[in-house]
Amino acid sequence: MKPPKTRTGLRLRIYVKPDVLLGPGRADLLEGIRDTGSIAAAGRRMGMSYKRAWSLIETMNTEFGADVVSGVKGGAHGGGSKLTALGEELVTRYRSMERATQAAIRGDLAALTRKMSVIANKK
Repeated sequence: MKPPKTRTGLRLRIYVKPDVLLGPGRADLLEGIRDTGSIAAAGRRMGMSYKRAWSLIETMNTEFGADVVSGVKGGAHGGGSKLTALGEELVTRYRSMERATQAAIRGDLAALTRKMSVIANKK
């Protein structure tokens, strides 16, 4: 019987204030909006309802004191959404902190992964 795969990783959550959080889900949502030009499409890509995606955007707008996403007026192809300068900065800074954190813990994470593999193989 093959031992179960071990999984290690990092999920970085940034608390800017006690109740303000920027984490992987919000960063993914913002990137999805940037990539698709649509809150609905970004939400679908994540398996999230439009209502939930819009609620997260409204929460971030309130928490950061400015819009992170702006609407684009319709036209021949309809409307859409795009990140504001603040939204772009949030994604850029979050991904930068995520990469720096991953680099800082790489050795410790590898050591823990080896320990987990040894334990899994003993079972």
